[in-house]
Amino acid sequence: MARSKAQKKRQKLIREGRLNPEINRSPFAELDLRTRKTKTKKDLLYQTKHKKNRYPGESENDSFFIGFLLF
Repeated sequence: MARSKAQKKRQKLIREGRLNPEINRSPFAELDLRTRKTKTKKDLLYQTKHKKNRYPGESENDSFFIGFLLF
């Protein structure tokens, strides 16, 4: 494979005794970002599965009764 112009320039700087530009790169430049995993269809289903049915044992009637005793 042929070398790119940038790679030739870097090698020339190293031969001349100058600083290697690769040293100044961010440590995040070497990370492989292709290994990220997106959520699958199953993950998305389970994420929102119980949103509407939060308490399955109770009825949908949300009323309650409070009684007071006065003496």
